[in-house]
Amino acid sequence: MTRESRGPAELVMAAAVARRHYLAGRSKIEIADELGISRFKVARLLELARERGIVRIEIVSAGEIDLDRSARLQEAFELRHAVVLDGTGLDDPTLREHLGEATSQLLAEILTDDDVLGLPWARSIDIMTRSLRDLPRIDVVQLTGAMEIPGVDSSAVDIVRRAARVAGGSSSIFYAPMMLDDAVAAQTLRRDGPVARALAETARVTTAVMGIGAWSEGLSTIYDAASPADREACRKAGVVGEMGGRFFDREGCLIEPPLSERMVTIGAEELRGIREVIGIVAGEAKARAVAAALRGRLVNALVVDVVQADALLANR
Repeated sequence: MTRESRGPAELVMAAAVARRHYLAGRSKIEIADELGISRFKVARLLELARERGIVRIEIVSAGEIDLDRSARLQEAFELRHAVVLDGTGLDDPTLREHLGEATSQLLAEILTDDDVLGLPWARSIDIMTRSLRDLPRIDVVQLTGAMEIPGVDSSAVDIVRRAARVAGGSSSIFYAPMMLDDAVAAQTLRRDGPVARALAETARVTTAVMGIGAWSEGLSTIYDAASPADREACRKAGVVGEMGGRFFDREGCLIEPPLSERMVTIGAEELRGIREVIGIVAGEAKARAVAAALRGRLVNALVVDVVQADALLANR
C-alpha cells in the first residue's frame, strides 16, 4: 500500500500513537510496548500523522513576542538570542518602549555575576535602561560620548549610571561628546586622563546593547549631525551603517572614513572583542544596515519588530 492509499485502520492507529505521544507524553518505546509494535513503526506512524494533518504542530506567540519568527531569525543568522516583537498598530514611540522592555528582560535573563555590561549613547538604549528592573551585581561601562538631539535629555553618563544603580555595581563613565568638529580636538580628548581611563575599561565588556544606524537621513543620529560633506565622504568610503560611532560597510567590515577621526567612542578592536552584542532596531528602512552588521558578526543577538525580522529573512 502506498503512502497515498493509507487505509482507515492505519490512520486510526496513527491517531492513537499521536495521542499517546503528544498528549500523554509517552515515549516511542513505551508506545511500542503498549501497542505491541516496533518503535520504528511508531516513528513511521507519527510521521504519517504529521503528513496527513492528524497532528498539526504550531509555534504560538507568547504575548507580544512572535516565537516563530524569533526562532526562524535565530536559526537563519546563527544568533545567540533573537526576540521579535509584534508591533502591529503601535506608533513609533510606543514600539520603542516595547523593544526596550523586551531587551531589559533579556538582559535580566542572560547576564550573570561574571559579566560586564557596555552601553553607548543612543535613543534606543536610553529607553531600554528606563525599563531595567532586575540585574545581577555587575559593572556597567560607557562605550561612547554623547550626542545632543531634540527631545532626549539623557547623556551617556545618565544611561550608564541608571543601569549601574539597578545592577548595584560600579559605573565607568566619562564626560565627552561623541562627535567633535575637529580631529585634533577629538584626539586630544581621547588622550585626556579620565576619558582615556574610561575608554580602556571597554576592553572588560562581555555584553553590550547597541542601536544600529543606517547611513541615511533620519536613520542615524550621527548622519543627521554630520555635514553634507562628511555624509558624502562616508558614503564614498562605503559606509552603510554605524554602531556607537563605529562605521561599517555592506559586508559588515569596520572602516574608518575621515569622520571617524572626530569620534570619541569604543575602539574597533574592543568592539570586536565583546562576546555578545545585542542590536535593538525596528522598521524595514534599516534592514540593509542590520543585514550588513549581521554579515560582519558585529552583532550576534537581536531585538527587533516583525517588519525588520521579515525584511531580514526575505533577503538573507
